[in-house]
Amino acid sequence: MKISSNFDSGNIEVVSINENGKIDLNIPKDTNSDFFQWFHFRLTDAKNKPCTITILNASKSSYPDGWENYNACISYDKETWYRTPTNYVNGELKIDITPEEDSVYFAYFAPYSFERHQELVHQSQLSDHCKIEVIGETVQGHDIDMLVIGEPGKDKKNVWMIARQHPGESMAEWFVEGALDVLLNESDPLATKLLQNACFYVIPNMNIDGSIAGNLRSNYAGANLNREWAEPSLKKSPEVFYALKKMDEIGVDLMLDVHGDEAIPYNFVAGGEGIPSYHEQMEALENAFKNYWMQISPDFQDTHNYGRDEPGTANLTTCSNQIAERFDCLSFTIEMPFKDNDDLPSELFGWSAERSAILGASVLHPVLYVLEDLI
Repeated sequence: MKISSNFDSGNIEVVSINENGKIDLNIPKDTNSDFFQWFHFRLTDAKNKPCTITILNASKSSYPDGWENYNACISYDKETWYRTPTNYVNGELKIDITPEEDSVYFAYFAPYSFERHQELVHQSQLSDHCKIEVIGETVQGHDIDMLVIGEPGKDKKNVWMIARQHPGESMAEWFVEGALDVLLNESDPLATKLLQNACFYVIPNMNIDGSIAGNLRSNYAGANLNREWAEPSLKKSPEVFYALKKMDEIGVDLMLDVHGDEAIPYNFVAGGEGIPSYHEQMEALENAFKNYWMQISPDFQDTHNYGRDEPGTANLTTCSNQIAERFDCLSFTIEMPFKDNDDLPSELFGWSAERSAILGASVLHPVLYVLEDLI
């Protein structure tokens, strides 16, 4: 038997393997950082052999509450990702499995590969409504691609959607893919109406370096990008520096910053109620957006969330708060689960890439609903 992780977004450390199927592993830390939780590895030569895979350092990970009621993702073809029974016992994460094929992949969540990211970007540009703009480079020199969808205009609203500031939150790019499938469909009346009233600026992956490296939360310099929005630096957080520079040039009327949450098994948003300039019109827009999304998608709810910030206590180093304050606009952090949606659970798949994409498509309905009333 062999464990390997030398591939795109692979991340695991082998402690020991014996031929009785006992496999002990650790999750390495993010690049130049102390965060860790993302794992992605391949097990070979174990077909029909009972195996117990133990992640020894699970209790020391960044979000140990994320392991409670969590089931790991597995795939035999790297396309369909199932959930396999997983137990968190005495600070260790245990996966008991008898593989059905010679090779099986394990991951914290269904990965979104760099290759698929490139395909997403370049397939999108084939639409007459979309163009690619490279707004800068990451720490390692990867292009930061922004998709401009629709025609800018003085009477158009500027809608921004960014994803994967935290690279291990791969559900965020699946979400964006679902939204793009609608926006770039010339036969879809929702897309037609949206592009009559708005221009969309979409960065499908803010953290290419971290995604390839198999990081949970950091870029290659060790920065948590969603704590860099007050004072981004070219050396430490160029991804945020270039994105914010472009926002200042273009303007922002609505911001959607897409994430995943390790512990909470629901889909929800965090708004701007804690920013210094929060006002009644912004609150009304937030409520309208959330209420309409709940009508459209049974996967979205507003009961289980982070709770409301007290007035004036918002962390302005985070994207959604900084953008809400900076542009006096509607700005949300969107959170999806690593586990499952406990309102509509799926034993076989849990929360999945497919449902992330469907939720991404659904968010365009409340976007259209609030467009005319945006500040």
